[in-house]
Amino acid sequence: MLYHAYEMQRAFMQGASVLAAVTAEMLSNPRNPVGYFGLGPVAASALDVFAHAAATRGKPSFGIDNVNVEGKTYRVTESLVLHKPFGSLVRFTREGLGKDAPRLMIVAPMSGHYATLLRGTVERMVESCEVYITDWADAKLVPLSEGRFDLDDYIDYVIEFFEHIGPGAHAMAVCQPSVPTLAATAVMGATKNPCRPATLTLMGGPIDTRASPTAVNTIADQRPMSWFRHNVIATVPLQYPGAGREVYPGFLQLTSFMAMNLGNHIMSHYEMFKHLVVGDDESAEATKEFYDEYRAVCDMTAEFYLQTVEHVFQKQSLAKGELMHRGNLIDIGKITDTAILAVEGERDDISGIGQTRAAL
Repeated sequence: MLYHAYEMQRAFMQGASVLAAVTAEMLSNPRNPVGYFGLGPVAASALDVFAHAAATRGKPSFGIDNVNVEGKTYRVTESLVLHKPFGSLVRFTREGLGKDAPRLMIVAPMSGHYATLLRGTVERMVESCEVYITDWADAKLVPLSEGRFDLDDYIDYVIEFFEHIGPGAHAMAVCQPSVPTLAATAVMGATKNPCRPATLTLMGGPIDTRASPTAVNTIADQRPMSWFRHNVIATVPLQYPGAGREVYPGFLQLTSFMAMNLGNHIMSHYEMFKHLVVGDDESAEATKEFYDEYRAVCDMTAEFYLQTVEHVFQKQSLAKGELMHRGNLIDIGKITDTAILAVEGERDDISGIGQTRAAL
C-alpha cells in the first residue's frame, strides 16, 4: 500500500506542478503588466519554485558532449558497452586521447540515485582516462522474470565489468559500492583473475562502520532487521514493468537524505525564490539543475537493500572477515597486487573518519 499511496500523491502533485508552472509563465510573460510590479513577481517566483519542487523526474542523461583540456575543446563519445538486467557498463572516451591512456571504472552507488549524480567526476576523469561507469537499473523497471539481485549478484556484476574492460584497469568506488567493490577485488585476487584492478580508490566507503559511527550508522544499527522489512520495503505497482517485485523505494531514500539536511534544503529553495524575484535567473537555474539531479531517484531490490543494512551497517561482515560470496568466505588479505587508496571526508555524514581506512 505504501507504493500505491505514493503514486496517488505523485499523480496529484504532478498535476499541481503543471498548473503552477503555467500560471507562473502567465504572470511572468513580458506582455503581462502584472509581472512588473506589486505581488506579480513574488507570486510568479513562488509558483515557479513550487512547480519545480513538485515535478516528476525521470532518469537524467549524462550530457557530456565535450571537455576542455589545456585550453582545447575535445568531443566526448558515450557508448553502452555491456548491458545486463540490473545494470550496464557505459564508456566515455574523448577524441585525442592516447591509446595508452589508463582505463578507469567508476563504480557508482546503488543507493537511490542514478549514476549521473557522478557526472562531474566522469567529466573530470575523462580528460585523461578512458572512463567506464556502472549504470545501475531502476529495480521497478526490471521484470520479475529477470530474477533476484542481491549482494552476491552485485559482486558478480562488478567482476564481470572488470573482465569486460580487461587487465590493468583502475577502479574508483564512491561511497556505498566501496564494500562490494573491495569484496569483488578480493574474490578476483583469491582466484588470480587476470582482470583484477591494478589500483582501487575507495571514496568515503563504509568498510567498517564501528569507526566514528554517523547518524546513518546509528539508525541502521539500532533497529532490528524485522523493522526494515516491515517498514521500508514495498511492492512495485502494476503500471511498472517490475510489478510485484519487492523494493526499497527511491522516494523513501530521497526523504531520508533530505531529512538529514532539511534546513539546508529549505534555505536553498528560499534562495532560489529570492533569485527569481530579482530576476537572477542564472543563479536560480543552477539550483534547479542541482535538484533536477538530486530528486531523480530509483528503487533498489529489497534483497540487496536488506543485505546491505545487515552486512555493512549492522554486522560489518567484510571488515570482520565474515562476508560470504557464493558460499565462500571473502578474505581481503588475498588482495596482494592491487594498490588501494582510501579517501575520507572530514564532514562526511554517511561514512565517518576511519571507516574507509579500515580497508588498508
